[in-house]
Amino acid sequence: MKQINAEFIISAEKLSQCPDFQVPEFPLLGRSNVGKSSFINALANNKKLAKTSNTPGKTRLINFFNFSDKFMVADLPGYGYAKVSKEAQAKWQKYLEEYLLNRKQIKSLIQFIDARHEIQKNDYQMREWVSAYNLPIFTVVTKIDYIPRGKIQKVLADVKKEFDGVVLPFSAEDRFYCEKTIDYIMELSEATGV
Repeated sequence: MKQINAEFIISAEKLSQCPDFQVPEFPLLGRSNVGKSSFINALANNKKLAKTSNTPGKTRLINFFNFSDKFMVADLPGYGYAKVSKEAQAKWQKYLEEYLLNRKQIKSLIQFIDARHEIQKNDYQMREWVSAYNLPIFTVVTKIDYIPRGKIQKVLADVKKEFDGVVLPFSAEDRFYCEKTIDYIMELSEATGV
C-alpha cells in the first residue's frame, strides 16, 4: 500500500491567508458529512489528521494539508448545511469563490458524492457553478463500502451519467481504493507542474 506522509499546515478564511506553497493543490467540494475529512485521513493513513465530526457544518475555514510536498489538499466548508447566519454564509461564499477562481496552485477540484444517496440539488448547483467557470474537476464517490459489491458499478455509472469526467469510488473504511486515488492525484500533479 502506497504511503504518503501528510501534515496539517494552516487554516485560512480567505485567499490572502492561504499558504505560499508551490505544489499542486486539490480543493475538496462536497456537502457536509460527505466524508471529506475521512478522505484526507484515509489517504494519509492517519485517522487523527483531519478532525471528523458527526455534526454537519463543523469546517468553517479552508484547511490545508501537505502530502509530502507532492500535493496539497484544501478541505473547504461543506455546502448544504450550516447553523450560521445568512450574513456568515454569504461571507463564506464570497471568500470561497475568490479562492477557487484566483488561487494559482489549484490543479483540479474534487467533488464528493455520497454513494448511499441520490445526487442532491446542491451537488448539481455546485457542479453548474464549476462548469460555468470551466474549472478542472473530478468526482469521488464516498462511503462505497455501504453499497453491496454487486451494485457498486451501477452507482458509479449513475454518477458518470450526471457528471462528466473521471469518477472514482472511495471508502475511508476500506483502504482498497486509496492507492488508485493517490495514483490519479499524482498523475494530475505531475502532468504539467503548477
